[in-house]
Amino acid sequence: MDADPAEAHMWPTAALWDAGLRLGHRLALPPLPLRPAAVGMRLAGPLRRIHHTEGVASILDGLDEAREGDVLFIDNGGRTDEACVGDLVAIEARLAGVAGLVVWGCHRDTDELAVIRLPVFSLGPCPSSPTLRQDTDAVVEQPFPFEAGDIAVGDFDGLVLVPAGIHPEVVDVARAIVEAEQRQAEKALRGVSLREQLRWAEFKERRREDPSYTFRMHMARVGGALE
Repeated sequence: MDADPAEAHMWPTAALWDAGLRLGHRLALPPLPLRPAAVGMRLAGPLRRIHHTEGVASILDGLDEAREGDVLFIDNGGRTDEACVGDLVAIEARLAGVAGLVVWGCHRDTDELAVIRLPVFSLGPCPSSPTLRQDTDAVVEQPFPFEAGDIAVGDFDGLVLVPAGIHPEVVDVARAIVEAEQRQAEKALRGVSLREQLRWAEFKERRREDPSYTFRMHMARVGGALE
């Protein structure tokens, strides 16, 4: 059964990243950190890419094609000298039912975005409005690889991209990681140290006998989670 893309919203990006590693997949990260416009913003949903070649008109055109729950990836070439998303665009996107905006560029109207609460992730704030492009037909390369429909997940740690084909498995493992860490935290607060829980002395003994035995292998054997 396929996982609901919105379910990834429930799990931290750190857990999703670790889940990908456990499954033998290194999830994609943006080449530069993308941060939420306001504290507490989280997003998850399938990506739909928009080239920001004609200003707001490009985004409105993209909203015509967007489906409810999509995350719009607004590609402004990573420019940090202008903003391509502000409060009115965020309101329009929210009315269209999209799950959030990922901006490969900057946003503005930060205070207003914090009130609107549509999740917006960008390279940062900038007060400048966008400039008119001279060549709207220019081919722009993707800043980092993803396919339409891959799941973007963002929280205060940043943004990760989960390939659509492995999304259900990644979510299942991320859930197990979070539950294991919660159990470990509860025991630690009751005085049972992590070393005791994770059978640290046992790991060291086996490591002496077999140098190829890694801590990650040990964690999988004892059902622990610590990254």
